[in-house]
Amino acid sequence: MKLRNMTRIELIHYTAAQLTHFFPDKKPGNIRSDIEKHMDQALDRLKKNINAVLAWPGNEFNYMQSSQYCHYLYFLANTIWQETEDVHVCTKLFLLNKVLNGIDCFYEIKLPDIFYFGHSVGIVLAKATYSDYMVMYQNATVGKNHGVAPILEEGVVLYPNTAIIGRSRIRKGTIVSQGTSVINQDTPGECVVYPGIAGKLVFKPPNRAVLKDIFRDA
Repeated sequence: MKLRNMTRIELIHYTAAQLTHFFPDKKPGNIRSDIEKHMDQALDRLKKNINAVLAWPGNEFNYMQSSQYCHYLYFLANTIWQETEDVHVCTKLFLLNKVLNGIDCFYEIKLPDIFYFGHSVGIVLAKATYSDYMVMYQNATVGKNHGVAPILEEGVVLYPNTAIIGRSRIRKGTIVSQGTSVINQDTPGECVVYPGIAGKLVFKPPNRAVLKDIFRDA
């Protein structure tokens, strides 16, 4: 994958410099070497993700594209965690993503291979079950209720200011309309969800294939 306006070594240095600048705790360990060791694996994961998104040129990572960089920081943190369980560097990467992009996405969370954060500001993700072709926009929340986390099946879209909470199963092809909360409820799938009366949800068939506007092979 092509790195736009930056070499691999420069990207490693750039990321390490950001961590050192924002979190200058001088704890033992070599952040730069940890990043370098796992960079290629993280970029391979990022490449698959980038190549699925229509809005982004294929096989190219632009570190100045904020949504791509948000995805990159998640993949790097999660890759390092899976390989080393290094809490120190993973926590710094998680916090860096929070500082730069306003997203709360912990490094232990298992996101799918293919997803898209249209606008990351205010997105909060619990340790739930996520699936491919997931789309989220600003202020979308996935949260637990009494320790129970939702399940999001393939092709779920969360528009701005939405919430999926608790014992909820959001079935394949569900689009949650702006400002709608799904709390301890399931959706039938292949539907658009709207708020109804007294907390009840309204399900309507979609009038177009939203995912085809976002992903190349949806």
